[in-house]
Formats: sequence, C-alpha cells, structure tokens
Amino acid sequence: MERQRQRARMLMKVVTLLCLVVLCTAIESPQYAVVHSESDFEVRLYRDSTWMMSAPVRELSFEKSTLFGFHRLFQYIQGANLNYSRIAMTAPVVTSIIPGAGPFHSSAYIVGFYLPVKFQADPPTPLPELHLKPYAWDSHCVAVRKFSGFAKDEIVVREAEKLAVSLSRSPWANSTSDDSGYAYSIAQYNSPFQFIGRVNEVWVDIVASGIDCCKSSEIATY
Repeated sequence: MERQRQRARMLMKVVTLLCLVVLCTAIESPQYAVVHSESDFEVRLYRDSTWMMSAPVRELSFEKSTLFGFHRLFQYIQGANLNYSRIAMTAPVVTSIIPGAGPFHSSAYIVGFYLPVKFQADPPTPLPELHLKPYAWDSHCVAVRKFSGFAKDEIVVREAEKLAVSLSRSPWANSTSDDSGYAYSIAQYNSPFQFIGRVNEVWVDIVASGIDCCKSSEIATY
C-alpha cells in the first residue's frame, strides 16, 4: 500500500512537471528584438531582466550539470524559498559554459531560469541549501543559432562551433564578448518529456550595449 502511495505521489510530480513545461502554453520568456538575421544565425537585443542562477556546477558533462542545476531551480519554483512562493515555469532554461580546459572547453556550468514578470523586481529568496542567487541581466546583444533534438554533450559543442564559424564569416566576426565570463550558453525550451519539435539555441554574447550599438535593421520584437 505504501509503495502504491509513493508511486502515486511520483506520478503527480511528473504530471505537474509536464503541465509546467509542456502543456501550459502561456509560458513567459525574456523579451528581445531581432536586430540582424542571416540564414543560420541571428543577433538579438535582449532587454534588462532578472534570472535565478545556480552556483557553478563542476561536472565534466553538460547534460549532468544541466540536470543538477535545474533540479535545484525546480525546487525553488515549487516553493523552496523564504516566501514559500510557487513560481510559474518560464522558457528557456539556460546553461552557460564557463571557459576552461575540459572536454567541452569548460571548467564549470551555471544553470539559469528567467523569472516571471511578477517576480522580476523582487524575487523570492531561495533556501540557502539550494545555492541559488538572483542575477540582473543588463540589456545586451546575443548571437543565436537554433538546433533541434536533444541537447546532448557532443551536440552542443558541435553547434557552438558552427555558430563560431558563421560569426567569423559575418560582420560580427570580431564582436564576441569575454565580459560575461562564459564561452557560450545553451538555451533549452522544452521538457525532457517532449520528443518531437524540440527547440534549442546556442547563445554567444556580442560586444555592444543598447539598440544604437548593435542594430543593423530591426526585424521583429518578441
């Protein structure tokens, strides 16, 4: 009987997660304007925003680090904060790669969650044991390459290299930034339970701030 109850509770958690990241269509995302577009990448100007970020995860695997960081973020949005607030899921979940000599050009990973508009100005304080902290993301430009499927270890490196090649042949060839402290980031928009139509992106920061510094011709605002 107890085992059945445990299975029922686990099923409810899975259903809740599915609802949060798959079935609920009104998911908030950070706002941006597309300021430059080519066949295989685009440059976006993101607005100021606040994110909740994990402490650096020192794993060799991108996949394991993302799961570890997201598990802490999921606890936070489920109420593991000093306000006991439930926070709606947003997209994407972003894993940023801190440069290093590891097999994925990394020394550690930081996993981030965009806070809904309701909590942008005053995020609930995470429980200390989660090792999370809010991060104010200033408006800046990001080069973005989309790719489908699951963001596996070997795939994210390959896609990041493709974006680097594309940028090297573009007007943005010498515009990538080291100021953020990240080599690149991987943005994932879908639940692990979604197998078809998955959307992922490689993000690389561009040296520019404000619409006058990184605009080419504004195409669309999201």
